[in-house]
Amino acid sequence: MSKVTVVGAGNVGATCANVLAFKKIADEVIMLDVKEGVAEGKAMDMNQTAQLLEFSSRIKGVTNDYAATANSDVVVITSGIPRKPGMTREELIGVNAGIVKSVAENILKYSPNAILVIISNPMDTMTYLASKVTGLPKHRIVGMGGALDSSRFKYYLSEALGVNPTEVEGMVIGGHGDTTMIPVARLATYKGIPVSDLLSKEALDKVVADTMVGGATLTGLLGTSAWYAPGAAGAAVVESIIHDQKKVVPCCVSLEGEYGQNDICIGVPVVLGKNGWEKIIDLKLTAEEKEKFEASASAVRKTNNVLKEINAI
Repeated sequence: MSKVTVVGAGNVGATCANVLAFKKIADEVIMLDVKEGVAEGKAMDMNQTAQLLEFSSRIKGVTNDYAATANSDVVVITSGIPRKPGMTREELIGVNAGIVKSVAENILKYSPNAILVIISNPMDTMTYLASKVTGLPKHRIVGMGGALDSSRFKYYLSEALGVNPTEVEGMVIGGHGDTTMIPVARLATYKGIPVSDLLSKEALDKVVADTMVGGATLTGLLGTSAWYAPGAAGAAVVESIIHDQKKVVPCCVSLEGEYGQNDICIGVPVVLGKNGWEKIIDLKLTAEEKEKFEASASAVRKTNNVLKEINAI
């Protein structure tokens, strides 16, 4: 019996829980939220689709009842607040760091062996925070960002090629931000054919640029952050862990010398299995890609330094 907890029953958390149940990824899904009745109501709504969608996973919503999350195999943390008008980046990081820290501590009281999947923003920094404050082995903390960014990259590639997105391969590494992510166009393929053989340089450059502002594009259209793809990306990461699929997925993980980096959590391709992330894949970056990765890591470190300035770590 597999059990997954999703902390935060907002749009992203609820979508993640819904996908976990609908795809039968977990036998039991717990949604926990601080707002009275929200997780309970969304869980009831989802359970009322079970017969229609033919799934038997059990979904339960609770308000701040961490005891209900006991013995979870994987815990997805989506909780935090969006940046509000007039709020500085430091204030946002400070508030969300406090939330993520508290959530992680409470979760581990009841599920000391859980693997944590971090979605809360700023994702790279919140993953780094979790790695610092929990003392968990590095393999049990995974930031979701690269899974989402890579899915968006494959969407834009499929649109440019006019093909089925399930037959396109591509990955995004680096930080999970508009200016820090690195779509690795050189390695993108369609049915094994390099996309650089199928698209002009201009078309491929546009795909890369569109991918990098993929989140901002949706925020502009929706007036809020996206949730379907982020929630599904979180569920995909959980699926590879729970079902020991050994899929290679770009995720934010702690580096100790890999890609020339130390004391940072940033997106690189990893093998995801029952132990969390089990292996880092070395892409053998070109000189230009290495330069971009260095710049991305520097930007992530700058945000991480805010944690030190506010004494969060």
